[in-house]
Amino acid sequence: MKEITCELIRSLLPARPSTAHKGAFGRVLVVAGSRNMCGAGFLCAKSALLAGAGLVYWALPKSMQPAFASALPEAITLPLPETESGEVSAEAWPVLKDFCSLKEPSLLVVGPGMGNSPLLPILFRENVLPLVVDADALNYLAKIQTVPAVPSIFTPHAAEAAKLLGGADIPSDKEERISFLQRLIELTKGVCLLKGKHTLVGSANQLELFQNTTGGVALAKAGSGDILSGIIAGFWAQLGTAEKFDVSTALKAALCGVYVHGLAGDLAARIKTDYGVLAGFTADCIPLAIKEIVE
Repeated sequence: MKEITCELIRSLLPARPSTAHKGAFGRVLVVAGSRNMCGAGFLCAKSALLAGAGLVYWALPKSMQPAFASALPEAITLPLPETESGEVSAEAWPVLKDFCSLKEPSLLVVGPGMGNSPLLPILFRENVLPLVVDADALNYLAKIQTVPAVPSIFTPHAAEAAKLLGGADIPSDKEERISFLQRLIELTKGVCLLKGKHTLVGSANQLELFQNTTGGVALAKAGSGDILSGIIAGFWAQLGTAEKFDVSTALKAALCGVYVHGLAGDLAARIKTDYGVLAGFTADCIPLAIKEIVE
């Protein structure tokens, strides 16, 4: 087990050449949110931008789009057809497909706040983009007991991981968590996280597992996972565009993401205490966390 340290992350962070343009830093497409969980996509898209992605597109239910286009003007929003209950509907697929043909996103984040969106089965059947899979997308994959064929990063907490593994008991100690992560990697053939205190990270192309050294109880707050998936996507957009979208750059992005996310939470707690850190404030601390690493 190797610790994720500041020195390691400093060596992995994407380069920011002074002559680069926004296209050099990747295009993240976030498909997230529903009427009942409208903030999830907002936090994810904002965090991808704060982690350095050049462009972020956010596809969301059309009833949400006017308010959130104003709240996050740096993101390009795509209003999608929705069900009566406010989830993205199956009719959204042609709209999303045409948008992808036009804008050519580098990767896709799917799941935060989507609920039981009818788009999920179509998306996993038709999508060809590299994936960051989170939240309700993990729950959907657990139901169908299959995984995508494209390069993917999976970001479950222990309960979501147990569902992916067919209803296994939730791990109660470090050794069980390690075993859980190894089983997830074998199942997915991709990069996997097991979120929680000392988040674990592993990859199908590397035997060594990693344990995070940042983050605390301040992150035990709704929305923290949405921020993490956004940060990881932002880093992968940059690394993949500079190199290649494969398991190797996915692992680098995941390692950078969990460390920066944890450090942002630690910095937020210094100001707000462990009690008072909202997820949005953790997101605001992402640039400060990166600054602490690079300096």
